[in-house]
Amino acid sequence: MEREAMEFDVVIVGAGPSGLATACRLMQKAQEAEQELAVCVVEKGSEVGAHILSGAVVEPLALDELFPDWKERGAPLNTAVTEDQIFLLKDEEKAQKLPNGLVPKTMHNHGNYIASVGNLCRWLAEQAEALGVEVFPGFTASEVLYNDDGSVRGVATGDMGIGMDGAPKDSYMPGMELLAKYTVFSEGCRGHLGKQLNTQFDLSSEADAQHYGLGIKELWDIDPALHQPGLVLHGTGWPLSGNTSGGFFLYHTDNNQVVVGLIVDLNYDNPYVSPFDEFQRMKHHPVLRQYLEGGNRVSYGARAITKGGLNALPKMTFPGGLLVGCDAGTLNFSKIKGTHTAMKSGMLAAESIFDALSAGCEGGKELVDYTDRFKESWLYDELYRSRNFGPALHKFGSIGGGAFNFVDQNLFGGKLPITLHDNHEDFAQLKPADQFTPIDYGKPDGKISFDKLSSVFLSNTNHEEDQPCHLQLADANLPLSKNLPLYAEPAQRFCPAGVYEVVEDEGGSRFQINAQNCLHCKTCDIKDPSQNITWVTPEGAGGPNYPNM
Repeated sequence: MEREAMEFDVVIVGAGPSGLATACRLMQKAQEAEQELAVCVVEKGSEVGAHILSGAVVEPLALDELFPDWKERGAPLNTAVTEDQIFLLKDEEKAQKLPNGLVPKTMHNHGNYIASVGNLCRWLAEQAEALGVEVFPGFTASEVLYNDDGSVRGVATGDMGIGMDGAPKDSYMPGMELLAKYTVFSEGCRGHLGKQLNTQFDLSSEADAQHYGLGIKELWDIDPALHQPGLVLHGTGWPLSGNTSGGFFLYHTDNNQVVVGLIVDLNYDNPYVSPFDEFQRMKHHPVLRQYLEGGNRVSYGARAITKGGLNALPKMTFPGGLLVGCDAGTLNFSKIKGTHTAMKSGMLAAESIFDALSAGCEGGKELVDYTDRFKESWLYDELYRSRNFGPALHKFGSIGGGAFNFVDQNLFGGKLPITLHDNHEDFAQLKPADQFTPIDYGKPDGKISFDKLSSVFLSNTNHEEDQPCHLQLADANLPLSKNLPLYAEPAQRFCPAGVYEVVEDEGGSRFQINAQNCLHCKTCDIKDPSQNITWVTPEGAGGPNYPNM
């Protein structure tokens, strides 16, 4: 059955902050110039926002530019930050609260808002549709389409109704070709198609190795007497130890709710580390437990973040398209914020695309002027000032790196005349299991800490069971032949959803993939030490359905 095709001026892959900001800015420019423009956004989640997971404290700088009247329009940024608190957790009971004067300025949140980025994206989609953008949720962009000259021609959505055996079922529907003069890829961290484009056009040839963290988050209803709207807590330390680094957050949002989470850097070396269990253990520390005790966990989710910053940014342009937002890696890790930077990257892309189309370009060319716009923007300046933040922590550790970053950010404004680099791939840092002792995380208490399966249940994750596995192994034997004896098969622990198991039965050991549980966090694609796992798009609308995350 042949695929049907639809033609647009611009196709945008992913309805996150960067993609939706691209769409909105394109249509604003078109309306200002009284030009017709056909723009579509394709989103793999069942609805816009279903797959969006972020802390989040939102800096409104880009939103101020895109919609100066966002407050009047009802943007869901309702809780202004009222206070910052930073902690170093020394052990399971003790903590040191850091004076604000010793904290890098990038960690100060005056003027920012605690918000659900999922809800912000739902609102942005409403603005985009009001401007004339077509938004298609529930459809995966599964394939990049190319012109004869090698330029990007658009994308194809995934076929529906394919069985686990690869054969069409009675419900089979072929995907559709979405063709465009320009295609914008805004899939978020470790985008499936962005990864392919990076290889196809060698976009990272002049960039440092990219770095990642795994962010795990929960939404809680807490005792109103303990709720302090606008209070922001950040910290690091216990229970992370050795060469495992990261930091926690706890934000008091509205409606007597808090969001609590942990970001674990994926450059850790101990294969017995379980980021999920480190998070569950961390919540028992008095600094966090004081707010959660007696509360009710409402939702759970996990997502990798791209944290390499400016040094690791790939080339963002190629013939026929652009990478924007976390698909490229525009998150500012020194602020632990990526919403405003993602939006700005998309807005710059929109302006570059619109100018090309207005000049009569029929597509396929490389928008080289985007690089100039990027370098002249506040986005580049912000990322340049924070370029040393992550490498300093990797090179000098939490204390030494923190001291370096204090000097760099507070005394030199991020403009020390040196640039640090870290070209060690995260997956390659894992060491053999025989160099470590297995970690006993203990049993969760069901009140503050929980198991993986009950957590996945709260993410509302669902996939059509009779479909090809979207977690593909290059070598099906490798998990047991190499990863198990050498690394105690770390996929069992680095996955925050219990997708991977080594099962012992009468026939011996077998590697089991519970793809139904997948949160689309991409950690397996990033951290597998053999780089044997590739995440591809499952059937449309599959995955988590996050409310207010």
